[in-house]
Amino acid sequence: MPDPADKDDPAVTTPPVIHTRAYQQELLEDSLRRNLIIALDTGSGKTHISVLRMKHEAEHGSKKVSWFIAPTVALVEQQFDVIKTAIPVSVGLVSGASEPNQWKDASLWRRILASHRIMVTTPQVLLDALHHGYIDLGRDVGLLVFDEAHHATGKHPYNMIMKNFYFGLPPRTSLTSAEDRCRPVILGLTASPIYGGNVDEAFRDLEKNLDSTIRSSRRNRDELAQHVYRPEFKHVLYASPIQLWDGPRSVNCRALQAVVDTLDIEKDPSVISLRSRLAKVRPGEDRRRLDQRLSKAIDREDTFTHKGLRDFARTAVDICEELGPWAADWYVAKVIERAKLAANPYNNIMSAWQEKEKRYLLSILSRVQITEPSSDPDKIVNAITPKVRALVDTLIVEEGLFRSMDEDYSGLVFVTRRDTVLALAELLARIPETAQLFRLGCLLGSSSSFKRHSFLDITRSMLEDSQADTLRDFKIGEKNLIVSTSVAEEGIDIQACGCVIRFDAPPNVVAWAQSRGRARKRRSTFIIMFEETGPQKVKEWEQTEQRMMAAYNDSRRDAIATVEDDDFGNMDGYVEYEVASTGALLTIHSAIPHLNHFCAVIPSGGHESHVPIYQLDPPEYAEGWHSLHDRSQAPYQGPWGACVTLPRALPKHLRKFTTPRIHSTKRKAQQHVAYEAYLQLYYAGLLDNHLLPLSTAIEPDKKDEVEAMLAEVAKRASTASVSIQIDPWAVSEDTSRWFAHELIVQGHPPLRMLTRRPLPNFHQDDVPRLYIPKLGEATLSLAPVGSATVSDEEVQRARQFTHRLFFMLYGSRMNRNEMDFAYLFLPAGGWNEEATWEERRKWQEGRHLQGLTAQAEGPFVANAAVFGEQFSYPGDLAMVRGISKYDKPLRLLGWRHNPLSAEEEAKFREEYGMYLDLEVTYPLMLVRSLPKRRNFLIPFALENTDRRQVTPPDDLPFLLHPQYALVELASHDEVQYALILPSILRWLANALTVDALRSNLLTKTSVSAVPLPLLLTAITAPIAQELSHYQRLETLGDTVLKFTSSNQLYAEFPLWHEGYLSRKKDHAVSNSNLAKEAVRKGLYQWIIRDRFVPRKWKPHRASVRGPVEGVLEDGEQVGQAVMKDTHSKTEDKDKGKKNKGEELSTKMLADVVESLIGAAYEHGGFDLAIECAKRFGLGLSWKKLSERMEEMHKVEDLDDLPEQLGLVEQMISYQFQRRTFLVQALTHASYQGDSAVMSLERLEFLGDSALDMIVTDYLYHAPGKNYSPGYMHIKKEAAVNSHILAYACLSTSVVVESVMPTWAPETGLAEVDDSQRVHLWQCLLHSSHRVLEDQNLTFARFQKHGPAIARALECDAIYPWAALTSLQAPKFISDMVESILGAVYVDSRGSLDAVRGVMRSLGLMQIIERVVVDDVDVLHPVSRLAIWAAQQEPQKMVEYKFVKEKGQVKCTVVMDKEELLSVSASYRSRVSEDEVRFTAAERAIRMLRVIDVDVDDVMPDDEDEEP
Repeated sequence: MPDPADKDDPAVTTPPVIHTRAYQQELLEDSLRRNLIIALDTGSGKTHISVLRMKHEAEHGSKKVSWFIAPTVALVEQQFDVIKTAIPVSVGLVSGASEPNQWKDASLWRRILASHRIMVTTPQVLLDALHHGYIDLGRDVGLLVFDEAHHATGKHPYNMIMKNFYFGLPPRTSLTSAEDRCRPVILGLTASPIYGGNVDEAFRDLEKNLDSTIRSSRRNRDELAQHVYRPEFKHVLYASPIQLWDGPRSVNCRALQAVVDTLDIEKDPSVISLRSRLAKVRPGEDRRRLDQRLSKAIDREDTFTHKGLRDFARTAVDICEELGPWAADWYVAKVIERAKLAANPYNNIMSAWQEKEKRYLLSILSRVQITEPSSDPDKIVNAITPKVRALVDTLIVEEGLFRSMDEDYSGLVFVTRRDTVLALAELLARIPETAQLFRLGCLLGSSSSFKRHSFLDITRSMLEDSQADTLRDFKIGEKNLIVSTSVAEEGIDIQACGCVIRFDAPPNVVAWAQSRGRARKRRSTFIIMFEETGPQKVKEWEQTEQRMMAAYNDSRRDAIATVEDDDFGNMDGYVEYEVASTGALLTIHSAIPHLNHFCAVIPSGGHESHVPIYQLDPPEYAEGWHSLHDRSQAPYQGPWGACVTLPRALPKHLRKFTTPRIHSTKRKAQQHVAYEAYLQLYYAGLLDNHLLPLSTAIEPDKKDEVEAMLAEVAKRASTASVSIQIDPWAVSEDTSRWFAHELIVQGHPPLRMLTRRPLPNFHQDDVPRLYIPKLGEATLSLAPVGSATVSDEEVQRARQFTHRLFFMLYGSRMNRNEMDFAYLFLPAGGWNEEATWEERRKWQEGRHLQGLTAQAEGPFVANAAVFGEQFSYPGDLAMVRGISKYDKPLRLLGWRHNPLSAEEEAKFREEYGMYLDLEVTYPLMLVRSLPKRRNFLIPFALENTDRRQVTPPDDLPFLLHPQYALVELASHDEVQYALILPSILRWLANALTVDALRSNLLTKTSVSAVPLPLLLTAITAPIAQELSHYQRLETLGDTVLKFTSSNQLYAEFPLWHEGYLSRKKDHAVSNSNLAKEAVRKGLYQWIIRDRFVPRKWKPHRASVRGPVEGVLEDGEQVGQAVMKDTHSKTEDKDKGKKNKGEELSTKMLADVVESLIGAAYEHGGFDLAIECAKRFGLGLSWKKLSERMEEMHKVEDLDDLPEQLGLVEQMISYQFQRRTFLVQALTHASYQGDSAVMSLERLEFLGDSALDMIVTDYLYHAPGKNYSPGYMHIKKEAAVNSHILAYACLSTSVVVESVMPTWAPETGLAEVDDSQRVHLWQCLLHSSHRVLEDQNLTFARFQKHGPAIARALECDAIYPWAALTSLQAPKFISDMVESILGAVYVDSRGSLDAVRGVMRSLGLMQIIERVVVDDVDVLHPVSRLAIWAAQQEPQKMVEYKFVKEKGQVKCTVVMDKEELLSVSASYRSRVSEDEVRFTAAERAIRMLRVIDVDVDDVMPDDEDEEP
């Protein structure tokens, strides 16, 4: 349903100033004191009173809404416009035309009630919402306004709202507060509060039903009379039609009737189809139902075509008698013309007509000898009836009167029959006298239903203008005469017109008053046409109206009639059931639509939709009545019982219900059995407490909730000035204690590492290798050093060493005076050259203290010229740099003592051009840039990919002048550690993040034992650009989660059909649900999403963190993180810079949950994956698969097993231990046998997940492939798509060997081979002729295309998508394969190896293996073409255009608005469109020579949502 708020914006319009009249104020004040039905004439402003009453309600503080209901969509839309313009509050509109989701969305109704003060709806919308408990009339509604209140009788929704939901509420009293749960105030509006002729009885019933008093103005009648313009009443007499014994005078009527008289019901397509189906159906319930349908169709001759043609002929005769032969001739010719157009097989004007019916209609209509009606005006005028003549004369006179008063004429002509409206309008447009005066329009009402009603519904398509257009044109004067059915009688806002003519006399006083009310101009006329017998009825109606007005002006009637308990007791057999928790109500009248809806939402597998099947008890006709020669035996007349059969997707005890033969009508019997069935479905837990199917209310969408939670997390993070991602180095309390570890990098001296908390004991397999230039691959080890306390003196030395170590490379991003690092380092043991470099540093420190240092020198940085002169130009310098602070670190290759050549010196001086007095002294320094590699965790092979083997210019040696260069006083080992430690610390930070995850979220679970590399991969986001990230594990985990959740649901809910299971699973595994649970558990803290950028790295400072947030059990709320940071003001500069790597999303959170499940599966199989999923809950009850298998096996074995089970076992090479599962796997929903098993959909649900699991696991572990998620997806589709599964089913068979004795004169008696091949698809258990027809047609296509598909699958380098689609196999064939796989899985107690074996027998494993081993190109042709087009410069636009004509469907590939090629094929179903589209895409690919496209470059990264 569209949000009603979209329809209402009070700011858009300014409420007009409307002055309230005295009588309106009188009735408004009365409505504030009691429930009231306001009875005022049309045009007197009843709606304005209701607007004032709703405005009063909105202004007086109540949170309850005012609810305005009107009986038709048109009235609802009209009154909505009036109300929203007049009252500056939010007004909502819901009607049947807007297809409201009142069936299924409680939260939507709550949002509507919270955001709107007034609702305007049709009564059925409100009644449905009340039935389902979405709206509580006493709690939510303060004022209930009934427009056209006289409808509140019988079983009208108005009356049902009052009976079922109003009278059970506590009455309002003087002590009732505005928010108490009580009866809403009632305000009714009507111009004619009466039905029938008994005023007292009508008033009593209406006042009782609406708990109100009928009133009109008493004190201000004179003013009321001034604003109500009663038209001048006139009547016109016309001669009675002459009855002709020889039939109608219309030649076309006679021609039509002649053909209709020859109709034979036995030739009707519907009867022929029923007989054909009856001949094929085995004895049983399905046959009995068909037998009854056939007998009923023959007895009543009420098939769609026969009844429609008879109605057509009868209507034509009526038009002939009422309007004349020309009108009838025109009508017959026009309808046949439209029918031939509609019945054309290639036309969809009337899509409800079936193809056989279309052909049958064409054959009949083509036999009608049509005479084209004359267009000669004289002949037309001579062929009209006295009644039309009288109408024409009246119209001419009235138009002349208006013209004489200098007024524009505007008139309405009311006609009873819809088709008469069309013919009469055509006549008036053809008769010269009226054609010159009137601009005609027609109103027929509208029907939004798509159901089959009648053949004559085709006449609706004969109107050229819509109802809205006609009313608009009438309002603005472009039309001045409308011929209308009763649609214009009641409420529709037709511009006040001056003349209303009833072409047919009104049937009752209500119609008389309503149609008279359309004449609302100050000078207007109301004319009724009567036969010559006279207008006796008018006096009766006028007397009734006078009694009515006297009654509602009688003050003695002010007391409301008391509603007795038995006032509604005359509703024979009425029963109801209320759900106490919600107030949802099931009644005998709502049961049938409820049950229809329940069955309709059960998945149908792409075949016939599910419906409840009713059978009368006893049958109305004797069995075989349709074939009897003597059909004089009358049908059974009652009392009636009934039986309803629900789809086989339900268990046996919920499939059939009966009611005894005690009901007076067939309808009541069906209502009672539907009521019982629906009640039992509720008791069985298949309906929610709103009495709705669970599939529509299992779980609401959590996307908005998750986004709000993420926003709150981000808000907390920004408030606390910390990263959402946990700081792995932070300690839980401020402590001075340090812990020592020894860090050794292969080929380097050991390093002592101090941390504020002990590091985990890393297994050597957990520790990465380092890839160091020149040294190659190096191992890394990290181990604790005893338990000795680290002294303060050692800590101080370590601070200084760490500061000096990192400052030489990262000093530009460090504070020179801060040393509060999260980790500290010291050389362990004696390092080579340590004494030498210590001496040099002391020398420099002395210079620094004495103030002898020059530009850019420091305690540990010396001028190269001074240093070289002091220490004889040593060659062991590890790092030098230019004098500028922006100069890069360099390594010394050596000192150059020999002079430069002239060319070299010129170039050298150019480099030092800023020093004009440069003196070239020797030696010079020969240097080269340090290696570019800074991330030593990346293997060489990955770094060198696609790199040209050419030395970059900045890697070439060059010269430095010592006077303008600096020497870092650090050894080679120190510089090397300064380079590689950031990489080690990055890995260690990530490892500590995993450790924090283990000790918090995964504590006390076996998942914490998953190896560190796997967990690290699982929590690393791609945006971090680490060597490995979660995407592949997420793909695996997604499949594992769907597989395990399918197992949990299948076992836990044995009564649920596949629709419920899929809905619940889809919600559980949806990104929004996964993300919600991830936020609740605080998982975002451990997701590594910050990038390691070595060139921007700086050492981490120490910090203290509070408790980890968000690791909650069910029912708890996400807590506030208590974190404090000890960072200095220096880093506050970066506070406002948002690191894009930290951006969280619903998808990222969901992906990490799935990747953790994938990691758990990789380490410990399904049980560990289930334990991981259980940590997040996800709204499911988690058990080990072995326990679930025991639950799945709690089914009763069947005694009577079908014969073909053994053949199926041979075909799939699997012997079932319990064949009951195989029977269910082979049972189609249409099967009418006595088997107790449910249909195959539940097992298909389980088999689908097992198939996905096996294929995804194979692709994930494919040797040497390491497929990306994108490639895993497209390759998986090659093995699990419905086309390949159908192909596997069609190609699987077994030969049944047998011999047949035969006799020949030459050889005598002999045995010959009579072996037969039985196919898997033939073993499906069904009772549907459509299924059988689809099977045979599909197998015929398989016989034609199967060999080519087999060759392509075995040999071709490209997957045969188009060829597979050409099979056009219905879904139930592929479902059959998945259900068999599900049956094998359950029967083998969860053995995927057994399922793999069956897949190999079906050829599916061989297909996916070849796809992987031979690297078959499986990208879908449509996807390939789209990807290729998107990668072009500029991008190209690809479109597929379809044309259906003459039984063919053509697909044209259009690229950049130019046609590329076309492909045609016979049109059989929607699948035919897929076939030509795939084929066209393949041909376009060959034409454009599209070869390689990169899937990962363009595959979308879905943000969510529900699968």
